[in-house]
Amino acid sequence: MTAVAAQLPSTTRSGSTAADYGTALLRLALGAMFLSHGLLKVLVFTLPGTAAFFASIGFPGFLAYIVAPAEVLAGVALLLGYRTRLVAALTVPILIGAASVHLGNGWSFSAPKGGWEYPVYLIVAAVAQSLLGGGAWSVDKSRSTAV
Repeated sequence: MTAVAAQLPSTTRSGSTAADYGTALLRLALGAMFLSHGLLKVLVFTLPGTAAFFASIGFPGFLAYIVAPAEVLAGVALLLGYRTRLVAALTVPILIGAASVHLGNGWSFSAPKGGWEYPVYLIVAAVAQSLLGGGAWSVDKSRSTAV
């Protein structure tokens, strides 16, 4: 155990543990990633543009109209910590689809057309989040401690 970890209290005044804060950081990072990727599809690429891209890589174009709002909603829900386990689990199929696009490009995401390590990392992170729950600063935690 590191010296820093040994100095952290096991439970703070708020009743949250270091693990709760770590879980919250994971949730906030995933939420920010989903929100930014969803908004990128809507505001920058536009939904018709995203649909054309999806069609160009072999996915039905209409999926853009499902995936982009799903990413935005998942991002907001994760940032708030609302139904964290369910939302994180529901993002896994989207992430598997993203990973499948990059599987033939090699490991590094800096490879031409991007590699597969980042989407696969996000799958692992989403699965971990679905197992851990919302952590500190989440609607889930506040609902579970409410009387």
